[in-house]
Amino acid sequence: MKKFLSTNYSESAFNLAVLLLRLSFGLILLIDHGLAKLTHFGSQETIFFDPFHIGHRWSLVLVIFAEVFCSILLVLGLFTRFAALVLVISMATATVLFHKGQSLSVHEPSLLYLTAFFSILLVGPGKISVDSAMGK
Repeated sequence: MKKFLSTNYSESAFNLAVLLLRLSFGLILLIDHGLAKLTHFGSQETIFFDPFHIGHRWSLVLVIFAEVFCSILLVLGLFTRFAALVLVISMATATVLFHKGQSLSVHEPSLLYLTAFFSILLVGPGKISVDSAMGK
């Protein structure tokens, strides 16, 4: 009980927590959002949200890059901070621009992803990662 109420933490518990954060949010984003956009590219390339006026197709390509490629990097713990930064920008865009004026229940998923990816950006990949194995 004393350990349960303690504010101390072990390095191994911290590294396991970061791994679980990377795996859960990275895989859920990849499977639920990224792969769906990738498989339906043809039907979405002309109607996708274009917040930066670079074209619907290029906006979709950038989001697929973030949600597929960067999610995979995040799960592996490879170039973790770069991947997290790209995902933070993507989720901030979704939250602030795409869901502008909508209820909190609509904002909630992108806010949760934004919070998780920003946390990973701050703390890094942890010891259980490719980055750590490479000595980064």
